[in-house]
Amino acid sequence: MEGRKAKILLADDDLTVRSTVSTVLEMFGHSVTTVADGREVLELVDDSYDVIILDINMQDMGGFETIKQLNSQNFEIPVLFLTGAGSMEYVVQAINLGGYDFLTKPIEDLDIFNVKIRRAIEKRSFILRERQYKISLEEDVRSKTQELEETNKLLLQYSHSLENATVQLMSSLQNAMEEKDFYTAGHTMRVTEYALMLGLAMDLAEQDLVVLRRAAQFHDIGKLAIDLSCIQKPGKLTDEEWLLIKKHPVVGANIIQPLGFMEREQFIIRHHHERMDGKGYPDGLKSEDLDQLTKIIIVVDSYDAMTSMRNYRRNLNMEEAICELKLFSGTQFDGETVDVFARAVQDFVLTFDVSSKV
Repeated sequence: MEGRKAKILLADDDLTVRSTVSTVLEMFGHSVTTVADGREVLELVDDSYDVIILDINMQDMGGFETIKQLNSQNFEIPVLFLTGAGSMEYVVQAINLGGYDFLTKPIEDLDIFNVKIRRAIEKRSFILRERQYKISLEEDVRSKTQELEETNKLLLQYSHSLENATVQLMSSLQNAMEEKDFYTAGHTMRVTEYALMLGLAMDLAEQDLVVLRRAAQFHDIGKLAIDLSCIQKPGKLTDEEWLLIKKHPVVGANIIQPLGFMEREQFIIRHHHERMDGKGYPDGLKSEDLDQLTKIIIVVDSYDAMTSMRNYRRNLNMEEAICELKLFSGTQFDGETVDVFARAVQDFVLTFDVSSKV
């Protein structure tokens, strides 16, 4: 408000009073607009006024009714009541309605009058500064929020890039391990393809398919820590070698554990050799303890092992492997998962055969 006159709206139905009070106000350096009643106040008032002075008793609309209307419009302009009939009843009513102060007429003490007007102007100045501060604060909050959102987007992009780089690196390590063994080459790729085929056939959500794909890619990553001579050994494994092989789900889960974004995958990797009857390893979990994604990996991993060439037995064809899965449904494998897989893999093979002949 510095550098400009305070703008005051004065309402009194007595022309002499309006003239006298406005002259005093202008003498103190203020700009004054005068009206004869409260209705004219409501017609003229806007946010540019700093103080409103109302006579309590006016013919058309008195001061108390006028301030009620002003309160409903939220101008937050200090209102001073001008009256020559001061009483405790008026004081109480004025305070209850939000009046800022009283001015008596006729004006007898100019200094007190000036002080009350200046205090009201300062009050208005404080209100305007507070309002501007709130606006600036809201703008600052919006700006900071936008900056934070942009930063979060960058961090999310970086996180996704880091996750992808980690997955690619681990995939390369596992593929390199598999390629050293003729009998296991391509196993992870096939298990992943079967898992995604089955996941789509079971109408899994997109996020579940992401988890399923990663779990399939790394279900055997624990074999990285196992002596390859044990894996590649022709013939039957000894009890000690078999115990060593059986450690790979736990080892794989431990490898994945530091990667916080693969918590669900860690569970699947640890339990992809469990059985529905609780006779699997490493923890002997039963069907009700295993989630749908783990049951999928158990089925497709076993199917690929049955249909792939091994150094210790002949591989089964598709029909034989499906019969084997169904034979052990409910004990080793989840029955519903086997049923959906059997239909899906047969449809896949049929589609492939038809397309290859076109």
